[in-house]
Amino acid sequence: MERKALFAGSFDPLTNGHLNIIERAAAMYDSLTVAVVVNPQKTGFFTVDERVEIAGEVTGHIPNVRIDSFSGLLADYVNENGFAAVVRGLRDTADFLNEFQMAQMNALLYTEGTETVFLMTDPKCSFISSSIVREVAALGGDISGLIHPYTAARIRDKLKER
Repeated sequence: MERKALFAGSFDPLTNGHLNIIERAAAMYDSLTVAVVVNPQKTGFFTVDERVEIAGEVTGHIPNVRIDSFSGLLADYVNENGFAAVVRGLRDTADFLNEFQMAQMNALLYTEGTETVFLMTDPKCSFISSSIVREVAALGGDISGLIHPYTAARIRDKLKER
């Protein structure tokens, strides 16, 4: 039986912290789906299609990773796709408090005994967030080392468009 896991987020943009979690989770499961969550109430820096494309490019070296997107409840997507685990990355205790509450609620909504698995991010990535990357890039700062070079190029192109 294939052990499938899910790592879901907005990934706007996907950072080296996200990539660290993806690489480690992919090594733990037969397959890992990285899913861009569609939030119709938010206007992203990148469109959902752009985020899916970027995630595919950045994770292309990991053979058991597939990219998808979804909207609605995480638990519905999990139940419809039969994931054994939902992987969540933690940078600090604030992340843990938020993620713990969501994990407890989702545990009530999962129908197949899906587990939430918390992975601490690599300490080198613990300060990186998508919002910090966007802000530094918008102000002309150096974002190399925070995100994949492909993503950095896409951000620079997007900023030129604006």
